[in-house]
Amino acid sequence: MGAMEEEIQEFLSHAQVSKTIEWNIFRIYEANLLDVPVVVIQCGVGKVFASLIAQHLIDEYHPSAVISTGVAGALSKQLHIGDVVVSRDCLQHDMDARPIGFERGRIPFTDLRFFKADEKLAALALSADLESDHKIISGRILSGDQFISGDRETSHGHLTGELGGDAVDMESAAIAHVCAVNGTSFVSIRTISDHADGSAHVDFTSFLPVIAANSFHVIKEVLSGIRQ
Repeated sequence: MGAMEEEIQEFLSHAQVSKTIEWNIFRIYEANLLDVPVVVIQCGVGKVFASLIAQHLIDEYHPSAVISTGVAGALSKQLHIGDVVVSRDCLQHDMDARPIGFERGRIPFTDLRFFKADEKLAALALSADLESDHKIISGRILSGDQFISGDRETSHGHLTGELGGDAVDMESAAIAHVCAVNGTSFVSIRTISDHADGSAHVDFTSFLPVIAANSFHVIKEVLSGIRQ
């Protein structure tokens, strides 16, 4: 699953698509990628679209795993454009019920806060060797229906301080939430496109080929491990 067309096009270019299905406003590709049967879909931006598609795919296809791919903004100062973050866990940073006594990120009246990635999938992803000077790390991915930019230290210091985030996007934690409720294995693999500091438009446009290639290279390693 990727939010934008650019985030899934690299995978479709390497896949043998057997069937294309129109479902509501979405296009679902049934395909074979590196000898693994897959479903590829552009889910759209934001937590609602991501959750909607995740549940539909689980209901319709009963997948052994769901992989969220695409771009993220760097929160950690150790991350640079083109680096890859494999989710250790995910959290919804805009879930905030502190006024009624719940920690930021906690789904009220539940034990759900951090959504852990499948350890086998994460280990396979982390074993990939990127074909450049970029690095791949295990990290915490925060998600929310906000595009984070500008002076993070002033307005969003809790993302790194209180929540310990390494990268931020708009879908991963929502998909992870759906997968956790359904008992479906999940991992998010996100390539850094910007530093969440207001330079995103320039960064994303300039580095899109690198971003797409790195995401595909890592997921190729995951699929190879699944195939074995």
